[in-house]
Amino acid sequence: MTMTKKNILNDFGNRVVVWQKKHGRHDLPWQNTQDPYAVWLSEIMLQQTQVVTVRDYFARFMQRFPTVLDLAKAHEDEVLGLWSGLGYYSRARNLHKAAQQVVALHGGHFPKDAQTLQTLPGIGPSTAAAVASLCFGEAVAILDGNVKRVLTRFLGYSADLSEAKHERALWQLAQSMLPTQAVQKSMPFYTQGVMDLGATVCTPKQPACNACPLQNDCVAKAQGQPERYPVKTKKLKRSSEQLWLLWAQTVKGAVWLTQRPAKGVWASLYCLPVFDDFNTLQAAVPSQHRSKLQELDTFKHVLTHKDLHIHTVLVQLPQSVTLASGQWVKAEAWPALGLPAPVRKLLSSR
Repeated sequence: MTMTKKNILNDFGNRVVVWQKKHGRHDLPWQNTQDPYAVWLSEIMLQQTQVVTVRDYFARFMQRFPTVLDLAKAHEDEVLGLWSGLGYYSRARNLHKAAQQVVALHGGHFPKDAQTLQTLPGIGPSTAAAVASLCFGEAVAILDGNVKRVLTRFLGYSADLSEAKHERALWQLAQSMLPTQAVQKSMPFYTQGVMDLGATVCTPKQPACNACPLQNDCVAKAQGQPERYPVKTKKLKRSSEQLWLLWAQTVKGAVWLTQRPAKGVWASLYCLPVFDDFNTLQAAVPSQHRSKLQELDTFKHVLTHKDLHIHTVLVQLPQSVTLASGQWVKAEAWPALGLPAPVRKLLSSR
């Protein structure tokens, strides 16, 4: 008997659950737990970041901040320092603020429903749904990048996801495709399973369609065009910027660092002084030391929307010299600070 389209959609979630139990990922450090703190931490870290990178950061965070109370009590500088190199630092600042709100407003316990979870800083609809479904079995759909790919291919959903109305419509479809059997117990397996499918089978390039439990009803596979989906026509407009960094250090290895403004590139991180051009940088150095300025090779650092072309100028100064703003930080102290990835790489190179 041929299944109707409605039956196929109704059975989608149940099939994903069965597949996840047998073939999904079960060895990730944030799996096999229903601790909302650990799940939330992993979900925030995994935004725009690959699993292989997140593993070590997750382990370090859980060791240093084993509970949400530990994270809430920490100084922001320490949180940013531990996050350093993971990028997208607004995630770390919101992580810290959310932990403080969980303690202050919810008695140290995470809300159990997605709607309330979304009131916490940095938690959007998909992250809230992930925590609520994985930890509390709430029947609410996630829609991260992996899941969008699975759903649009399965459905042959060709509407442009760069338009908010089409993404909202896909979210409604996703909600209608959740498991229908033993829902509360099934939701953790479904949520993990649909993410696993996108990450390991329904990959952006060369998906392993023959290993997919949904292949017999997948529109994209039937069309022979799985890589056509999801459709998103608007591309991010990239820009470029020239930055000059003043790398001032003492003979003992102390470096001069400033804290970046709360908004803009590398917001609130500690950093070598940044200038718009060489002349401005040179003027910031006492005149008797300007002859020591040494220009290093320019390199490019790629951000999501922007390419930074970074010019580094090295100078050795006596510790008695101070610049306009900032402070000398000892060689053994700066590694614990929150630093932009290219600055950390520079300082670690000598």
